[in-house]
Amino acid sequence: MNATMHDVLTAILVLAGATMCLAAGIGLIRFPDVLSRLHAATKPQIFGLMAVTADVAINNFSVGTVTLVVAIVVFQALTAPMAAHLVGRAAYDTEHLRPDLLIVDELQEHRADR
Repeated sequence: MNATMHDVLTAILVLAGATMCLAAGIGLIRFPDVLSRLHAATKPQIFGLMAVTADVAINNFSVGTVTLVVAIVVFQALTAPMAAHLVGRAAYDTEHLRPDLLIVDELQEHRADR
């Protein structure tokens, strides 16, 4: 891969990662309740991290770097949705959400049992 193509790929990946992280930040500010904000915080953030770490792996291609990048992405992809789920469940249980924004409330029948 020539230097120009390498620079273009780097620019695309870093800009894509930065755009996704910016979208996550804007979503955290703009969305009205906890559940919406959790969605904005996890999905674009993971994709942004994937783009930036892919760029790191391309620029410093070695077994150690690729292994570290894969570990970062896998652990982040495993822990961020689980943490968001637990925060969302806690927000639901403590009623720190806007019920008018829920289209389907599947937990309501389980909540009545408590």
